[in-house]
Amino acid sequence: MEVRFVPPDLRRLDELKSEALALCFFEDERPLRREVGLVDWRLCGAISRILLRGRATGALGETVLIPAQPRLPFDKLFLFGVGRVSQFDDAVVDGVVERILDTLDRALVRTSVVSLPGRCTDRVRPEHAMKIFLGRAAMHPEQDQVCIIETAEGQRAMMPVVERERRRERAEGI
Repeated sequence: MEVRFVPPDLRRLDELKSEALALCFFEDERPLRREVGLVDWRLCGAISRILLRGRATGALGETVLIPAQPRLPFDKLFLFGVGRVSQFDDAVVDGVVERILDTLDRALVRTSVVSLPGRCTDRVRPEHAMKIFLGRAAMHPEQDQVCIIETAEGQRAMMPVVERERRRERAEGI
C-alpha cells in the first residue's frame, strides 16, 4: 500500500483523484471539527442535517455512506462514528481503523483519502495513530493507495513510522 498525505484543506482535497473519502467524528463533539467540518461546509451542511435528523450520531461502530459528488471529487463519502470523547482510547482507534479498512475493502475501493480517528482533535499522537493504521493496513492488501489527512506537523511525526514500515517490507520482500 502506498501511503501519502494531504493537509486538511478543501482546495488540496479537491486536487485528489481517489474513489472515496473516509472521515471520523465523535458522538459528543459539536460543532464538527477540522476536515469533517470543512466537508460539511462544502456540502452545504448536509452532514449537520443528517446529524440533526438523527440518521447518524457518531456512535462507536456507526458507518454512514453519503453521496459526495458533485461538490467533492470522490465517488463515496463514508462517515465513521468514534463514540464519546471520554471513552476514546487505543482500542477505539484500532477498532475504527479496522472498520474503515474493512468497509473500503467491501466497497471495492482501492484508492482512498482517510482521516484517522482522534487526529482531527489531537486525541491521539500522530506517530501512534500511524503505527496503529499501518498495523491494520498490513491485513488489507486490497488497498493500493491511502492518502491520510494530516497537518504538516503531524505529517512530520508520521513519516518516520511510514519509512520504517517501508524498510521492513523491502527487507522481508513484501
